[in-house]
Amino acid sequence: MTAGRYWAVSLCAAAVLAAPAQAITPRQILSDAAFEARDKAAALAQIARAEAGAAAQLARDPGDADATLTRAMAIGYRAKLNHDRGDALAARRMFEALAAAHPRDPEAVAAVGTWHLDSVGELGGLIAGMALGAKKSAGYQALDRAVALGGGRAMFSGLAGLMRLSLDPKDARGRQLIEAAAAGRVAEPIDRILQRSAAALIEPLKAGNYKAVGRLAKESLPFGRVKR
Repeated sequence: MTAGRYWAVSLCAAAVLAAPAQAITPRQILSDAAFEARDKAAALAQIARAEAGAAAQLARDPGDADATLTRAMAIGYRAKLNHDRGDALAARRMFEALAAAHPRDPEAVAAVGTWHLDSVGELGGLIAGMALGAKKSAGYQALDRAVALGGGRAMFSGLAGLMRLSLDPKDARGRQLIEAAAAGRVAEPIDRILQRSAAALIEPLKAGNYKAVGRLAKESLPFGRVKR
């Protein structure tokens, strides 16, 4: 599993969208759902399509780590939109197993961190901890490790910074990560996407407009613009 595809954690580039339908991968379908969808029903349909594609890949090759991550992401995304505890816990188990098997893969490590922080963001720290075992500290630790493993790519610092600022717009570490992402290395389209999101936060951060910072950070994360 390459380090360049996590959440890519997470968006379809224009070139991908223009490609023939048969060329679109399950990961790309998830990316489109996560960052382009505005409607919950449409997003869930795309998630189901991506999960089915990943399951088909796993039927051909049960050891395909990329397909496993894609399926886990689909389950986690569905849990987020439906507030489904069973799916959320299933996604966590899959993410943690991948991170244990690939401890130096920033995608797998970031998946664990994002799960924790997204759960806290959706439910609040107390309820997320009681219902799911999600911990803000575990999320921060995992995402910082993903950044360290990510080779300076904008994708990982951007994701980590957005997650932090979505929870606390005044988070100093979040600002540091956003600034790193704005100047980070671009290897794939998702780096450019998250770099743009990071760059959009620089001015409101400098101006101390923390209301705008929090709103933009949340909107820039997966499904941040889906009406629910």
